[in-house]
Amino acid sequence: QVQLVESGGGLVQAGGSLRLSCAASGRTFCMAWFRQAPGKEREFVAAISSSGGSTRYADSVQGRFTISRDNAKNTVYLQMNSLKPEDTATYYCAADRAFRPLYTINVKSMDYWGKGTLVTVSS
Repeated sequence: QVQLVESGGGLVQAGGSLRLSCAASGRTFCMAWFRQAPGKEREFVAAISSSGGSTRYADSVQGRFTISRDNAKNTVYLQMNSLKPEDTATYYCAADRAFRPLYTINVKSMDYWGKGTLVTVSS
């Protein structure tokens, strides 16, 4: 069982930046970030392949967010720039225990989940 621990959330003004981190206790394959705003369903944000060579983003964050990973540290990052109030949510890290094409990643496909970190963007 792999444990995932997120960090880096907080309060930021619109237009600002935050970087989220997710440390895994063991090896993982694809890793991803999801988010859930109050009263809404959890949604996909970004994903990265095991090598880091491929990434995928939700249309709503494309060009503003960047996902990356450091396999030596078993850590995945989400750099969030040009934040908007609508980005306010709890952000969850997730990981797969086997290979999966990035286009298949969704809320139901991930094997491991962190407990989440809250990001609040004020207007």
